Order: sequence, then structure tokens, then C-alpha cells
Amino acid sequence: MDLLAHTDDAFLREHLTGEKGGMVLVDDADIAALVGRLAPAPVAAVPGGAAANTAVAAAKLGLRTSFLGKVGSDATAAQYLAHFREHGGDTSRLKHAPLPNARCLSLVTPDGQRTMRTHLGAAMTLAPEEVSPEDFAGVRHAHIEGYLLFNPALADKVVQSARAAGCTLSIDLASFEVVAAARDWIFAQLEQGVDILFANEDEARTLFQRDEPYENYARALARFGGIAAVKIGAEGAWLARGDALHRIAPIPVAQVVDTTGAGDAWAGGFLYAHLRGAPLSDAGALGSLLGSQSVQHLGAAIPAAYWPQLRTAAAELLARHIRS
Repeated sequence: MDLLAHTDDAFLREHLTGEKGGMVLVDDADIAALVGRLAPAPVAAVPGGAAANTAVAAAKLGLRTSFLGKVGSDATAAQYLAHFREHGGDTSRLKHAPLPNARCLSLVTPDGQRTMRTHLGAAMTLAPEEVSPEDFAGVRHAHIEGYLLFNPALADKVVQSARAAGCTLSIDLASFEVVAAARDWIFAQLEQGVDILFANEDEARTLFQRDEPYENYARALARFGGIAAVKIGAEGAWLARGDALHRIAPIPVAQVVDTTGAGDAWAGGFLYAHLRGAPLSDAGALGSLLGSQSVQHLGAAIPAAYWPQLRTAAAELLARHIRS
């Protein structure tokens, strides 16, 4: 569950260590203490989780999605499950533990940047031996969030199981801290074959450990044989596959409220279009549309009132390309 609060840079400097815009794993007590220091500022609770955000966005557009992970047994877990089912997701593959559900405190500064502190709760107890190819039965594509890479043994079992089940595979690098901790693992997986890799500019720079024009990161990633999506926030994105390179134009917004989940929404739009057979440029355009809508609201969830318009836009974009 995402806990969302507006704050300022002074609060971050006083109460946090680590860089602004990053994610650090903490204890549940640390989150509780930070929430207490935020008072009387309001803290909103919104279902989140990177891969779940992507799955919900794709489901709201009409893609059949399921979620593999582990939830707790408290009221937060029940609320989380109800939310995912309400929006068309399948929860039958989830594991359960008699523990508190995971939660993430997202501190949003006036520039729309989010700095996160995460307690993994029940999700942290998902063990490699609990995952098998049977968890991916009937699944065409598996999308993996980068935060999983903090547990290399579990990440290995997940990608091995997905590949054994015949799934195509996408990985979203999620955070520059994730990349710094898992560079060797990421390159090893790219060598084995990753169908789609999502990264933002900071994640790509950390992966290659050099400053380059963003399109060069996309080209370098595509040389491994898959699709590379390098997102550059308000400047749009670069997509590369083979020798083809596409510049995805940004969709300007009047005000950025919160960037939490914008990359997840982008990936959800892209995967929906790509898995329905759309050309790469169209898939990127739909990703850009969802990402731009996401940043105009607090939290990762795009409010219900905006989805009819987004579904219409997706249908118009894909009308000539949709396959069953």
C-alpha cells in the first residue's frame, strides 16, 4: 500500500538519508516514525506496487492480467486484494502470509518528485521455492519490477520459471539504487535474453556508468536483442529495436502533481499496445499518454473518471493493429 504525502526539500534533508528521488528499504517502525513527523500534514493510502500498478493500468485498458506476489493477512491486505480485483486483475496466483502487508511511504516535493521509503512486509517473505513454472501457466508475457532484484535468488527463480513456461519477459529497472545494486544481474539477464527493458534516464546512466545522449542508451540496450524503452520524463522517450530507433514525443501537462507510478503507467500503456500487436511507435505513444495522465494526480492510480477517455484513445490508436 502506498502512503502518499506532500512535503518539502527541508523535510527530506532533516529526516532522511540518501538521495532525493530514490527508494530505500526500511523497517515498518521507520515508516511509522516518518508519518508521525509529517503530522498534521495528511497522508493518503492508495494501493500501489510497481508491477501491480502496471498490471492494473493494462487491465483497465482491457488486457487480461494476473499478479504473482505475496500479500499479508491484515486489513491492508484485504483492501489491496479488493482493489486489484475491482479493476479487472486476477489475484489467484498470489501467495499469502500471516504478516502485515507491505507499504511504501512516498514523499512528494513541490517539483512533483517522489522519494520513497519501503517496508516489504509479507512481500519480503516470498521465497524462491514458492515460485515455479506452474505460477505462469496460461501466461503469454511476464513483467517483472526492478525492486525484485534486491533479492537475486528470488529474481533468478522468477525469470527462470517464466522462461520455462514460455513467457516473453519485460523488466522495469525501477530505481537507480536498484541498478547500482544489481548491475551484474541485469547484464547477465540481457545476455540470456530480455524481450523488453524499461529504464528512465537515471537508471540507464547508472547501468552504463557513463553520460551519453539518451538515444545512445536505447541503442546500446537494443543490441542485446530485445526492445529498449528509455523514458526521459517531460522530454518523452526513446525506443529501440534492432537498428530501428523511435523518438516518442512527450505529452505536455499544465501541472505535475506527483510522479509516483508514472513509469508504471507508461509501461502499462506500452505493454497493452505491444501485446495487442501495435507498432513500436504506437505502443510508445500510448505509454506516453498514460504517463502524462498519471503525473497530474496524487499517487500511482489514475482516477476512474479519466479511464473512458483513455480507453477510447487506445482503441483509436490500435484500430488498425489489434489482433485477438
